[in-house]
Amino acid sequence: MGAGTKLRQVMAKDGLVQAMAAHSPLSAMLAAEAGFDAIWASGFELSALYGLPDVSLVSMTQHLDMTRAMVDRGGLPVVADIDTGFGNALNVLYAIEQYEQAGVGAVVIEDKSFPKVTSLIVDGRQDLVRVEEFQGKIEAARSARRDPDFVIVARTEALIAGLGQDEALRRAHAYEAAGADLILVHSKKKTPDEIEAFARAWDGKVPLAIVPTAYPQMTVARVRELGKIGLLIWGNHAIRAAVGAMRTTFAQIRKDGGIHGVEAGIATVDAVFDLQGMKAVKENEKRFLR
Repeated sequence: MGAGTKLRQVMAKDGLVQAMAAHSPLSAMLAAEAGFDAIWASGFELSALYGLPDVSLVSMTQHLDMTRAMVDRGGLPVVADIDTGFGNALNVLYAIEQYEQAGVGAVVIEDKSFPKVTSLIVDGRQDLVRVEEFQGKIEAARSARRDPDFVIVARTEALIAGLGQDEALRRAHAYEAAGADLILVHSKKKTPDEIEAFARAWDGKVPLAIVPTAYPQMTVARVRELGKIGLLIWGNHAIRAAVGAMRTTFAQIRKDGGIHGVEAGIATVDAVFDLQGMKAVKENEKRFLR
């Protein structure tokens, strides 16, 4: 069974797929351990991991390699954040081929111009491509996939760009008509009101996807009440948690002049060994090394 089929089955059975962001195999494994349905292979998180701004500096090769590693080690279907598709519709053809071969279950492509600027930055450039151009990208993605269950999510940034609900709905309908399996609508408002208004107005046949980073009041219960959202992405909490924990730990070590003050609050070495599978290594050494 392909990863796209697994995503569709969860959505059909539970009504909602919850995807947690990850930027490495380790963070993907921890998301799986926590019980999420899927992994969000986040472009923002990978950019941050490299210490770079999220402005299309991370290459497709870098993102694909890390995504493949998350597929291999995470054990969950992966939803790959491929930004604008790494170029035009011809680039999308190649990207879909490569990400599907890597075992990904879904991709999200957004209607910004390349190179993009991350969505939530204040006063950032948020230029969108023409609707017809983005429809061509969706159609290219559909033609390139081999598994019909491979999920293509079209993301409109119309609300991010300040173009209003009517334009967001117009684009969403156009992207559905081009063959998108889900529509991701993004907002940087500090409350869920804008997204909830969009969801209530949405009369398309495909489910919606949201990333409630800017409006944390949007709980799972609130999402389910809307009844139109099939994919809920917790978009950047892995890297933010890692940054916060490392800063706190590093500062404490500097303050204390040693590690004695942090040991009780961080994972043990044995816990990391468990994640690495060291027990199996020891067993295989006894079994096979002569």
